[in-house]
Amino acid sequence: MAEITDHTGAQESQPRKASWKYIGPGIVVAATGVGAGDLVATLIAGSNFGYTLLWAAIIGCLVKISLAEAAGRWHLSTGRTLFDGWASLGRWTTWFFAVYVVVWGFVYGAAAMSSSALPLQALFPDVMDLKWWAIACGLVGLVFVWFNKYAVFEKVMTVLVGVMFVVTVYLAIRVTPNIGDAFAGLLPVLPDEKDSILNTLGLIGGVGGTITLAAYGYWVNAKGWTDTGWMKVMRLDNRVAYATTGIFVIAMLFVGAELLHSANIAISSGDKGLIQLGDILEAEYGAATAKFFLIGFFATSFTSLIGVWHGVSLMFADFTARLSGKEAVKGEEIASGKRERSWPFRAYLLWLTFPPMVLLFEDEPFRLVIIYGVLGAAFLPFLAGTLLWLLNSSRTPRQWRNGPLSNAMLAIAGLLFLVLCVKQIWDQPWGDFF
Repeated sequence: MAEITDHTGAQESQPRKASWKYIGPGIVVAATGVGAGDLVATLIAGSNFGYTLLWAAIIGCLVKISLAEAAGRWHLSTGRTLFDGWASLGRWTTWFFAVYVVVWGFVYGAAAMSSSALPLQALFPDVMDLKWWAIACGLVGLVFVWFNKYAVFEKVMTVLVGVMFVVTVYLAIRVTPNIGDAFAGLLPVLPDEKDSILNTLGLIGGVGGTITLAAYGYWVNAKGWTDTGWMKVMRLDNRVAYATTGIFVIAMLFVGAELLHSANIAISSGDKGLIQLGDILEAEYGAATAKFFLIGFFATSFTSLIGVWHGVSLMFADFTARLSGKEAVKGEEIASGKRERSWPFRAYLLWLTFPPMVLLFEDEPFRLVIIYGVLGAAFLPFLAGTLLWLLNSSRTPRQWRNGPLSNAMLAIAGLLFLVLCVKQIWDQPWGDFF
């Protein structure tokens, strides 16, 4: 296949036809981005407001499509990784990422292990305590990602996504949604409630993905897509990702609207809300449906765990390569699988797994959790802002720079996440922190 080199040094090849047979990284990013917390948030939105915020959930998917597409376009058009792009913007990006990846990884590791453990304990209540299930999930994730390269990882993620898909769609059909009300929910109407604007923005901003959106470009490279010939394929893959996410979210909103809203039942926020839903499903539809749901709950949580274990470890390996003064990591190196065998990749895997186990036995450190919340809220405005900067500058070949639609979507995403970031910072108990 003929290849040329553009003025940035990135290789281009003949465009490949967008085909379903190539789909992969999008499934991975969808599965990783939609965790138990996203499903609970959508359930609660459905239970509180019925179908009113269906339009907001769909907009959330469109916003994330624009972010992931921009990250993938940067990788393919420049041949450089996203962290390499960030580093070109100044040292401040390196410091932000360094603090973020250490603190976020420590707290997230415990949260991901606990989330995966909850449905297992509900399915097998007399086997062992929740914290031991959590440790087992962390260790299984560690061993799986440690010994398997991207190709195997993607296949397992695809199977688990299939389980998630079947379970959520089955539940949505089982609760018999009101199609007329659902179509009415596509109209952009705000609920007549206090803080309805912030609740709506929170639902839009919470639909699938944080740092996993930045990891998408790394998975695109790991799949073997390393130049602009894969651009059409990547865009189809990305749309499939968020169409899948949209189905998960809409299905859970249907469940919230029909099962909880109509019966005026409230559930807890956080992962325990899904355990409550399991109990409600058992009372309404029987034990088999409840167990089926818990299997889907586990698939949702565990895909997020192994997705972060793999994707963020790839990003950390890239970060350490830049920090050590080596040449910029190219997409071809990630595609070769070398990064998945490197010591920085495995060191971050260990960081995600073992230190967070301390939090499973003790109360979470108060100040650290506040910092974690602030950094997590700040990451998506950081991602949207830096992608706008990179993709409108000479760092990106002219042909692949942002058009008006991409700029508009990234600007909307940046403003949305900035508002949510300010709210998150404002809501923290700073008086107790100091």
